[in-house]
Parts: sequence; C-alpha cells; structure tokens
Amino acid sequence: MENKFNLTREQNIFVAKRNIVDYIWKSANLEGIGVTYPETQAIYDGGIVNGLTVDSIIAINNLKYAWQFILENEGIDYDFKALCHLHKLTCDKLVLDNNLGKLRTTPVNIGGTNWKPMFPIESQIKEELDEILNQKDKTKTEIAIEIMLWIMRRQMFIDGNKRVAMLFANKIMIDNGCGIITIAQENQPMFYEKLIKYYETGDNKDLKEWLYETSIDGINLNDN
Repeated sequence: MENKFNLTREQNIFVAKRNIVDYIWKSANLEGIGVTYPETQAIYDGGIVNGLTVDSIIAINNLKYAWQFILENEGIDYDFKALCHLHKLTCDKLVLDNNLGKLRTTPVNIGGTNWKPMFPIESQIKEELDEILNQKDKTKTEIAIEIMLWIMRRQMFIDGNKRVAMLFANKIMIDNGCGIITIAQENQPMFYEKLIKYYETGDNKDLKEWLYETSIDGINLNDN
C-alpha cells in the first residue's frame, strides 16, 4: 500500500487548512452529529446557529480545537498520552470530567451488532499501539489507516472514539505528507457496513483497502 501523496508537512497543512470545515463536517456526521456544512462553517467562524442542540455546537467547536492542535504541534509523539489528550479536546463538556482522557470502565454497546469490545487495559493499549506504529514494512499511510481502525474497534473511551481515531491517524498522515483521511457523505453508509464486519471479525483488510481507494484526500502540488 503505497503513499498516495508525497507532500512536505507544510504542504499537507496547507491542504488541511483549505478544507478544514469540510473535514470537520464529515467527521461530525460520521459520529451521528446532525449538522449541515453551512452550519458547520458558521460554528467554525464563531457565529450563532439556531436549531441545533448545545452538544452539537460544542462537538463542532471541540473538533475545531482538536484540528488546531494537530496542525500546530509537530513534535507530539504518537503515543497513549496523545490519544488521551485528543479525547479531552474532542469530548470536553460532552462527557463527565472523570471520563475525559480516561479509559472507559463501563461496557459499551455497538449499534448494528451484538459484538462487544473488551475492556481496555492501559498496558495492552500501549503495547498494541507500539506494535502498529513500528511496522517497518508498511507505509505511513497504511499504518495511519490501521491505527484509525484499531482505535475505533478498541472503543477505549466512553464516547468519541471515531473522532479520536481519525484525528490521531491524520496527525500521522499530515506529519508525513501523506494527505488526509476523510470519509465522504455518500460513502458513509458503506463505511459503516464494512466497519461492522471489521468489528465482528477483527479482519481489517477489506475496510483498509476500501478506505485507501475512497477516502484519502490530497493534492499533487509538485506536478508540473
């Protein structure tokens, strides 16, 4: 699985900033936050939007702050601490304070399946994360997709796992000039269908290849 894009970090940040509202909107919709693109733009710009729940507005603003964090902090390690910090940013004021940035201690149900994720144990999470990151035979794009899917399936936090997963993966993508992982609205039903199969089987091959083909955004700035 080759890198689709070979940008500098600065070029990748340019691409991300140019499309940031679109990425936030799609990420929010992926988590079932029912906002339109114009509403997302208005919230991002600090405007007042009527007809939305307070939690929806908070969620969009939290995604804004989380994106700012990954774009403005180059030297952050891809580790357990970063995962927890992204959860704090994305779920601030949306979950109880004692759950922010903390591994869940209660069971969770997954819509569309009877499969239930195991309880997260910090030492196991750290070990599994390191194993995925340190695969020498895989590109940064493939590693980023694998980490994103692993975080989603692990369900380590009480809420916001898909948001954290995409942000963490995109931190890796951006730092290495590989583009942006973003799932278009029209592809989200298929994504969920494949995600449920991945949850139930633990086999990420089909979903990983589908994401690679459909869900990596970028631009070939170096083309003549």
